[in-house]
Amino acid sequence: MAASTHTVTNQPPPLAGYDVFTADRALAEAVGRHVGAELRDEVRGELAALGRAAGSAQLQEWAAQAGENPPRLRTHDRYGHRIDEVDFHPAWHRLLGKGVSAGLTAAWSRPAGQVRRAAAFLVWTQVEAGTCCPLSMTHAAVPALRADPALAAEWEPRLTSVIYDRELRPAGEKPGALFGMGMTEKQGGSDVRANTTAARPLAEDGAYELTGHKWFCSAPMSDAFLVLAQAPAGPTCFLVPRVLADGARNVFRLQRLKDKLGNRSNASAEVEFDGTWARRVGEEGRGVRTIIEMVAATRLDCVLGSAGLMRQAVAQAVHHCAHREAFGGRLVDKPLMRNVLADLALESEAATTLALRLAAACDDGGEQERALLRIAVPAAKYWVTKRCAPLAVEASECLGGNGYVEESGMPRLVRESPLNSVWEGAGNVQALDVLRALRREPQAFDAYLREVGLARGADHRLDAAIKDLLTDLADLAGVEARARRLVERLALVLQGSLLVRYAPPEVADAFCASRLGGDWGTSFGTLPHTLDLASVVERARPVE
Repeated sequence: MAASTHTVTNQPPPLAGYDVFTADRALAEAVGRHVGAELRDEVRGELAALGRAAGSAQLQEWAAQAGENPPRLRTHDRYGHRIDEVDFHPAWHRLLGKGVSAGLTAAWSRPAGQVRRAAAFLVWTQVEAGTCCPLSMTHAAVPALRADPALAAEWEPRLTSVIYDRELRPAGEKPGALFGMGMTEKQGGSDVRANTTAARPLAEDGAYELTGHKWFCSAPMSDAFLVLAQAPAGPTCFLVPRVLADGARNVFRLQRLKDKLGNRSNASAEVEFDGTWARRVGEEGRGVRTIIEMVAATRLDCVLGSAGLMRQAVAQAVHHCAHREAFGGRLVDKPLMRNVLADLALESEAATTLALRLAAACDDGGEQERALLRIAVPAAKYWVTKRCAPLAVEASECLGGNGYVEESGMPRLVRESPLNSVWEGAGNVQALDVLRALRREPQAFDAYLREVGLARGADHRLDAAIKDLLTDLADLAGVEARARRLVERLALVLQGSLLVRYAPPEVADAFCASRLGGDWGTSFGTLPHTLDLASVVERARPVE
């Protein structure tokens, strides 16, 4: 009898039914490092439970369904009444509800809250990155709202709740609420001081009426939004609820949903305000300073989100190559493929280690750690998000043609990979923010030097890189034109210092030899062949 033409051989099994957290050694070790002994077992158990859910076939199916069934805008009901609603597939609501119940908006009310939430966010990004947008903005709204203690007391319990309530009704009647954000306008982009949306004070104390537009409004199904508008004293931050206290819909005109690169599951909208009721947050005229608290938190989420995407891309690539055979052996054992995988694994581990270190600094909250964050967050946001897209593309190539088929999940990672480099300020904005800190806040660079100096003497390539960095910073003439290169070096030196202190020797050696030692090509897979690349790849393999 002739053999079947449809016998399947030499295909890897699905990467499903595994614990995304525990199988990520770099992440699990970072959590153990930054969480106190009294909480360590509790936090690890909590993250392992989320990791098992994230790695389950069920949630992977929901993620595919949410991506295949994008949200749909409904501006009017059947009778012609304006309703301005966005319909989402049930899988989206299941995933978003799971993220809320996992505490991804509850960091501010828990011990070691930033580290445990950062690790959970990194895990959750690997399921479906679209849901991370409302989760991130809800989390980040809390420090901005604290500029107004009365508003914070009213809203913070809802934002940090682990209950997801999707219904549009007055927030005071809901056990949990989500926040969105609207700053960007057509003519302004990152230059939010050029915004033209106008805010007119009303008789009620702290109440205003907004007229204008927002070019990008993320997560338009949220319960409320933080927006910037021009009040009499200048740019001011406002809270705009979707539904007013009396149950009436606020004027929140959804003009269209963006047909955008990135995930298909989430919605971004253009919004018009026309007599829209808003409540002032913080002082009038100091809106940029108020909302920067939100931006700082969402910038860290950009680092975490990119680290999560990178980790999933590496996990898929290593898993595929560990099971796929070609030219007489497993792909993972082929020297050139091993070099590619090891290079990808180094990039992923460096991103994860740096992201969790920044989260730990947020938990600490001391003066030294706050100063470190002033440089480290924009530098990390610049570098880690820039590395995400080329890594995702290279990881997809490791799967060959299978990596370019939607069913593999890799195209979803590739589409999402550039997003975080644009969100909350593109690369130039981050680089200029680092320069501003270097010029105006000497305590920030002092904190950075103390941090990287903790590894001095442990690796000669790191020591040389620190020395070169100091030489470069001694002359700031014309620095703006070379700001990207400078910020890249700041990020690489910080990553190198962390890996030298915390990663296995083979990982730290490979990172310093390539990223700091100069023995590295312009594409992935160009590591020095004398390194222990097999151990680096094995460490990245998604096996518990």
